[in-house]
Amino acid sequence: MSKKILIVDDAAFMRMMIKDILTKNGYIVAGEAENGVKAVEKYKEIQPDLVIMDITMPEMDGIQAVKEIKKINPDANIVMCSAMGQQAMVIESIQAGAKDFVVKPFQSDRVIEAVKKVIG
Repeated sequence: MSKKILIVDDAAFMRMMIKDILTKNGYIVAGEAENGVKAVEKYKEIQPDLVIMDITMPEMDGIQAVKEIKKINPDANIVMCSAMGQQAMVIESIQAGAKDFVVKPFQSDRVIEAVKKVIG
């Protein structure tokens, strides 16, 4: 069975890029959200196998959203996305429970490598 993935990024363009990479590799993009608040709502609704989450977003950032999702499901699989130079935030998101991270601009093979590492 194909894995369901939730994509969270405030930039529609980035969501589209990630969606394109995932669908070409046989993954199902079950939902998208543009901020952390919506990400938590969508997570409850869809219960995806994996969340790919941007760190810097309006309303609720990715780190806070990771913490909220982990309260709902301690086993949630989350891969963070960050721009170069956000090491401190990446470390913080890993401590909050993220399993891996990819750096923008995305290399499609790196995105797939992170997804495979986390959910196979």
